[in-house]
Amino acid sequence: MGRFDKYNVDLKGLKTATLEMEFDLDNAFFGDIEGEEFQKGAVKAVVTVKKGRDVFDFSFVLNGMVVVPCDRCLDDLEIEVSTENSLRVKLGDEYADDGDIVIVPEQDGDLNIAWYLYEFIALALPMKRVHAPGKCNQEMTGRLNKHSVGASDADEADAQEIDPRWAGLKNIQIEEDN
Repeated sequence: MGRFDKYNVDLKGLKTATLEMEFDLDNAFFGDIEGEEFQKGAVKAVVTVKKGRDVFDFSFVLNGMVVVPCDRCLDDLEIEVSTENSLRVKLGDEYADDGDIVIVPEQDGDLNIAWYLYEFIALALPMKRVHAPGKCNQEMTGRLNKHSVGASDADEADAQEIDPRWAGLKNIQIEEDN
């Protein structure tokens, strides 16, 4: 039995019009999936599959938290996750994923949703991932500030040495229409 076999959905063998599954995604799941965004967390996933005439509609409800590195100090940062996503799946000749619909080979008849669970969580994370003010690692913040001050001194020196050919542009005023 493989690491992700419990995330297989047998589409051809689906007996009822609606199937609901629950998964507890933990550190073992995130470590096994080897994603780049995060490897720790605790997320509850509720997946509902509705069987239509020729399409399967998946609904994903994911709630919990994941641990990511802080963008500022690189210490672990817990981020709450709460997201709902959907996926349409059809049976066909060969595998295809065009973004709107996933086609699963009819000869296989099943879809492993482990990677979709991970991706939906990753998409729910904010772009900027930092601790609340004052919560970052103080040692790292101190080092960052030390290097940032030196960089701003260099920027000020560059600003004072303006090429005389461009200095005249400071005097141009733009008239605004009312």
